[in-house]
Amino acid sequence: MSWLGFSIVASIVLTVALNVALRVFPGAADRLHNALARMAESADRDARAGESQPRVRWYFPWKAMLIASIVLTIVINVLLALVR
Repeated sequence: MSWLGFSIVASIVLTVALNVALRVFPGAADRLHNALARMAESADRDARAGESQPRVRWYFPWKAMLIASIVLTIVINVLLALVR
């Protein structure tokens, strides 16, 4: 199986899994939306409170992305090793 084919199949599988998860937990999307809206409002309120702070506040979960990348790399390599 080529890498392009694997990438397409993995994308479809992950999309279906996310949609199934949202169906199994019906209020999850609304809770996630509300939590993100509260975070945005809090950041906006904090930015307006002190003018010495930058106007835009970045939240970049680099540790989570690094861990997820390592885990996904290991999973993909194990799957490819099992297929061979």
